[in-house]
Amino acid sequence: MQSHRESTQSDILDGLNDEQIAAVTTVDGPVLVVAGPGSGKTRVLTHRVAYLIEHAGISPWNILAVTFTNKAANEMKDRLVNLVGEDALKLTVGTFHATCVRILRRDAHMIDIDPRFTIYDAADQMDLIRRVMSNQNLDTKRFSPRGVLSRISAAKSRFLDPSAFEEQMADYYDEIVSRVYAEYQSTLRRNSALDFDDLLGETLRLFDENPDVLQRYQDLYRYTLVDEYQDTNHVQYRLVKAMSDGSRNICVVGDPDQSIYGWRQADIRNILDFKRDYPDAAEIHLELNYRSTDSIVSAADSIIKANRQRIERNLRTINEAGDNIRIHEAFDETQEASFVVNEIRRLVATGEFRYQDCAVMYRTNAQSRPLEEAFVRSELPYQIVGGTRFYERKEIKDAMAILRIIANPQDGVSLQRVLNNTALGKGIGAKTLDLLDGWASLHERSLYDAIAATSGDSHLPPPEVQNRAANLVYGVYQTIRRLIDQSTQVHLSKLFDIAIEETGFADQFRGTGDPDLIERWENLLQLRGVLTGYDDLREEIALETFLEESALVAGQDTLDDEENQVTLITLHAAKGLEFPIVFLIGAEEGILPHARTLDDENQVEEERRLFYVGVTRAMQKLYITYAFRRAMFGQSDVSFRSRFIESIPPDLIDAPERKPTAASRTQSREPLSEGPRSYGRGQPAPAPAPVDVPKLSPGQRVFHNRFGDGEVIEVKDRDGDQDVTVTFKRHGTKRLVASLANLQVD
Repeated sequence: MQSHRESTQSDILDGLNDEQIAAVTTVDGPVLVVAGPGSGKTRVLTHRVAYLIEHAGISPWNILAVTFTNKAANEMKDRLVNLVGEDALKLTVGTFHATCVRILRRDAHMIDIDPRFTIYDAADQMDLIRRVMSNQNLDTKRFSPRGVLSRISAAKSRFLDPSAFEEQMADYYDEIVSRVYAEYQSTLRRNSALDFDDLLGETLRLFDENPDVLQRYQDLYRYTLVDEYQDTNHVQYRLVKAMSDGSRNICVVGDPDQSIYGWRQADIRNILDFKRDYPDAAEIHLELNYRSTDSIVSAADSIIKANRQRIERNLRTINEAGDNIRIHEAFDETQEASFVVNEIRRLVATGEFRYQDCAVMYRTNAQSRPLEEAFVRSELPYQIVGGTRFYERKEIKDAMAILRIIANPQDGVSLQRVLNNTALGKGIGAKTLDLLDGWASLHERSLYDAIAATSGDSHLPPPEVQNRAANLVYGVYQTIRRLIDQSTQVHLSKLFDIAIEETGFADQFRGTGDPDLIERWENLLQLRGVLTGYDDLREEIALETFLEESALVAGQDTLDDEENQVTLITLHAAKGLEFPIVFLIGAEEGILPHARTLDDENQVEEERRLFYVGVTRAMQKLYITYAFRRAMFGQSDVSFRSRFIESIPPDLIDAPERKPTAASRTQSREPLSEGPRSYGRGQPAPAPAPVDVPKLSPGQRVFHNRFGDGEVIEVKDRDGDQDVTVTFKRHGTKRLVASLANLQVD
């Protein structure tokens, strides 16, 4: 007859494969679990904790499990309650930040921090940064507060206090950041406050300066488990190592192939070098994928093997082969969105799938705009995850407000927004605005009428605004009048360019390396790309037409709140999720991999990992799309298919037929033929017919039917073709494919 413990052990291990059992039952010493996508990582973590308690006899009080999100922590707790009952409530399971708060509430007084400290969230941090920069008379248009805060956060993630940061300053910008950092940190201390980075950094300082405190926690937590170890930064790495160095019973679970948060200071070396820190560590690979078809798993494995920074392993599955991966080329982003919508409609119409089975994934939030418009027009339900709907993003709402006051200056809500969020309202204080509002209420007029009256353009007596403020208000009036005049003289996209310059709106996005501001600027350029679609209309009606059509799209953004919806999601936000059907769009050079990464091979490898994460979210069907040309970042240009697609074996792809020529597609905006023709596994697609490609070289003078005269400045060979960079006299620099561009050599 089995003992209770033997019976419990059998229950805990029931249903696990050999790799998972090894990860669960290797109890003592350091353990590295390399968990491929869909390999049952969460199950292994929870069953390992249950095994420690029920079989190894470890007290729940002595186990620390660290995760990266509250959702993951709560899921682990729920599963453990089902496995081991009430004992699960005695465990310390939580995020890095939550764990550190518990420690600091008890012991922060040891490093002269009031344990009753306030935790500043992102909004609090921004308010404080702005106040500090104001105190130091720093121009927030030249030095973005968000960019400065991002640099401070990066310094804290490397455990650099203001003094250490000052010692390693590299340029004038670093000097500005250093000054702000010092005052920011001293103000936090005066306010008895910590930001999120401090929760980690001050805990590490507590341990560094108080070995007896560290010893107490080492004695308490005899077994430490860390999830998503590939996403740890330097401070988190040191915290984990310090707390586990007493017993050396540390188990880290992660996958270097899914390390995609380098921009958040995550350091892939932490997991790659684990066995350098612990040479005796047991290394266990979870390679069996339960999620995806064999076609998808095989493609993913081929994609990621091109990276150098990884732990070698072979992803595999016992699932059926499934459909080949469908690669689709669209003419542009609008046609790409139409293809996605039409294919989803077709799949749902079969009755085999629901809308909620489908996800559309993309590299940047700006790519969601044509998708949202296509879904709204087609009346397909959708939800945005991991990003704000395009027309709800602050920078888009601010830009739209500028356009609205040009179309209708009586729009007081939009005018107030412009005054508050652009340099146009700089210097006009709350007192002046109150006077203008009071005048408008008294005379039952608009805010714009009050501005016009202050500027002398009214039969009514003007508001009693002081001279300096009156001059500023007059400047606002003059700017609006100029923009209204321009609206009937220039194309809509040009009007947008003029408007964001004259209002000073564009200035807040310049001169910063902050990824958030760069993405916001990219969203504005995406809006500009939308406006170019109205440039062929008469100037008198273009703006009004755009505002009406965009209002219909934006107005329906929040109407559909059903659960059965298609998910639109960024690749970064998609990590950890899975869907029966995945559309991975925008697989082009400059988007995925992103243009900012192309000069750094390490960053290109992270982009490949991001592509890999997208591919491995798919369970049954995977579509990868790219466009022949795309309006991104304010320009429409010929696109090059992402290098990552080339890593997929041809026998796993439903290959498209030979592409139409650039000339034929330029002449007709009709959709491409229903496109990708299917070729069976092991049956390669036919080779395209040879193309007569002119051999170009730098310095040659060329002529393009659309762009006119230009000069070749760079040429790169590309599989029998050439990537050509040409500077055109009237249209600037363009990247073209020689076989498609039909360039005539002078």
